[in-house]
Amino acid sequence: MTERLRYGWFVNFMPTAWNTPWARTSPQDWVTGDFYVEMGRMLESSGVDFIMLEDSVTVPDTFGGSMELEMKWTTRSPKNDPLPLAAAIGAATKKLGVVVTMSTTLYPPYLLARALSTLDHLTRGRVGWNIVTSVEDRAVQNFGMDTIFEHDHRYERAHEFVDLVKQLWASWEPDALVMDAATGTYVDHTKVHPIDFRGQWFSSRGPLNTLPMPQGRPIIAQAGMSNAGRDLAAAHADVLVSAPQGIAGMKLYRDDIRERMERLGRDPDTCKVLYMITPIIGETVADAQAKWRRMYTETDDAVQRKLALMSSGGRIDWAKYDLDQPFPPDVDETSAIAEYRRIAPERTVREHIGGASQSESLTLVGTPETIADEMEEAMESVGGDGFLFFAGGGGLITRRYLTEVLDGLMPELKKRGLARDTPEHTLFKDNLLLG
Repeated sequence: MTERLRYGWFVNFMPTAWNTPWARTSPQDWVTGDFYVEMGRMLESSGVDFIMLEDSVTVPDTFGGSMELEMKWTTRSPKNDPLPLAAAIGAATKKLGVVVTMSTTLYPPYLLARALSTLDHLTRGRVGWNIVTSVEDRAVQNFGMDTIFEHDHRYERAHEFVDLVKQLWASWEPDALVMDAATGTYVDHTKVHPIDFRGQWFSSRGPLNTLPMPQGRPIIAQAGMSNAGRDLAAAHADVLVSAPQGIAGMKLYRDDIRERMERLGRDPDTCKVLYMITPIIGETVADAQAKWRRMYTETDDAVQRKLALMSSGGRIDWAKYDLDQPFPPDVDETSAIAEYRRIAPERTVREHIGGASQSESLTLVGTPETIADEMEEAMESVGGDGFLFFAGGGGLITRRYLTEVLDGLMPELKKRGLARDTPEHTLFKDNLLLG
């Protein structure tokens, strides 16, 4: 019998599905954060453990050498900063974890450590950090650099960055705050320590100037699929979000991460591995299948949007390639393309990107009952820890889809003991890691 699973929801702080029949009348709904704050309340009341807020800082122009299609389809822009939104969601909820994405390439370590410490206090111990290293030249060009660091070098720097940040968080002993009225002493200075960190790429004297955090340190999330990314995740992550394809790929991924953790002396059970899914739910299986076909009809616009999204995340201009040929040999072997080639090397680019999102581990189409069957069977086969919901790549989400998952699928999972009514604990780390 599969034990209770963990659930998160991955979302972008950007336009929702503004031009669909199920969108709010005002496209400004997302800008104020109202939609996402309401979403946070819905997730918490439905038993979801956390919301993960994605981030990027570019207006992409890779596809066709222009911003035109990016501005039309909003794959990565416009987008607001997730940190203030995390505070707003935290204020509107009581037990929901709030994970924010912050880049080790773009943030100074001290600033990142201080911001997350502050958020942990504002949420009373419910913040998490999704570690990314960034991938776009356009991103670093907004910060005075010309090109992004090479892939493995970014991850080498990230190890040192995380080590420094952890030391800053530990620069205050847990009981440093004394508030001794007799002596008029607020903090015992002997329990606050400079760290004098000097690494190959980063240095910081410390200590951090915020009080010790409710959680000790935030939950650390990571989405490493490459070899270097998996090493970073094995060393530091408390929760992993991933999208290996199919049950066999999911099991291989989890087994690999656990082996890496064991080699580093970490208990593999202290890291929860979640898989990305976008369930398509209907009152009958036939209804859900018809909905899936409508969603993933290979119109020219749908294919162009996916290509623009693929281009926006790196240096490849997919407008230049023949879609009816396999992936060209000169294309960089990114983890996503490597996964495409592993699945079916003979398939064309169009065949790979057509149909369901390649960011899903499982294609789940059916009723709440049949989808829950598949989720339960997958976890029994894989030994994984749960799922990360997301909808419509690029943040295109509606209240209708939220309702279908939270009021349709989640109650069925609760009936089977695979989900709980609401998060039980006040600290995110306890909701994630305890039974």
